[in-house]
Amino acid sequence: MKRKVIFLLAVAAVAVVALSKAGVFLWSLILMAGPIGSAPSQPTDELALEAKIPLGAVKGRIDHMAVDVPSGRLFISELGNDSVAVVDFHAHKLVDRIGGLKEPQGLAYAAKVDHLFIANGGNGVVAIHRGRDLARVDEIALGEDADNIRLDGSDRVIVGYGHGALAVLEESTGSRIATIPLAAHPEAFLLEPDGDRIFVNEPRALRTAVIDRSSGKEIARWNTLAAGNFPMALDATGRRLFVVYRMPAAIAAFDTRNGDVLSQRPTCADADDVFYDTVRDRVYVICGEGAIAVIDARERDLREQTRVQTRAGARTGLFVQDLDRLFVAVPARATEPAEIRIYRPR
Repeated sequence: MKRKVIFLLAVAAVAVVALSKAGVFLWSLILMAGPIGSAPSQPTDELALEAKIPLGAVKGRIDHMAVDVPSGRLFISELGNDSVAVVDFHAHKLVDRIGGLKEPQGLAYAAKVDHLFIANGGNGVVAIHRGRDLARVDEIALGEDADNIRLDGSDRVIVGYGHGALAVLEESTGSRIATIPLAAHPEAFLLEPDGDRIFVNEPRALRTAVIDRSSGKEIARWNTLAAGNFPMALDATGRRLFVVYRMPAAIAAFDTRNGDVLSQRPTCADADDVFYDTVRDRVYVICGEGAIAVIDARERDLREQTRVQTRAGARTGLFVQDLDRLFVAVPARATEPAEIRIYRPR
């Protein structure tokens, strides 16, 4: 996103304010734990590299992904290339590419209607493509900076965009049903699977907001513990929301019942995706510094188990619990081509 560069320059100034409100303990924790970004002294192999899938001549940043499990396809937003790659994750090869986009960011595949939703940050348009042949069937102009997309399980698609809003679209037609105003641009949001709440990271407003999905109203706000609260992951059963910060690089677990901080610790830098593994009670933090932090969440205190090296700029991915696989997008660097890496948790 174009505004992210400006934001990251400006957020250092407001970080002091945020830290003075709620982050003094986090700073002391980081100082006790050692240098930010340092790896554990005895790494293990909780993630096994299973395959590398070349993406061909792809330039620039790679953003988020979506999956069509029955057909074995992975969709990848090639933001810097204005395209979406289509990968066969069984055959480990690139099979197609959707062009003519404008900085694609969030993706969602609605299997019931066979629609792929593509949020374009460059022009604020959500493009709808038919899954079977990838033909564009419609588009919805939201205004600007269309970003993350989530399916809500009841024929609705929710898209974060602009200076602060969520658009609720109809899955089958793309028609806008409602708009939920926010205090700032949603860098990440998650839907409560067994409830009616939406958790939203709004770093420019220095908060994580809790929105009532039915009314569209904010019902709670949790102050940030640091600056740059971008990705989040949800442990619905354990009632924990994991929020990852960039300045300083840290992860915190919040109690979703009341917003209390359960645990916090340093993690890898420049995270843009984080996922919760329900089978192993683990968290995977994907960081642009070129690492995946594997965090043990079985106890109240989060503990980093290992740090898997990737490549600088590889900060997005997708964990698919049904496949028990973690996909990580690795951008091109110098003579090294862009690729998707598939990791098998152990």
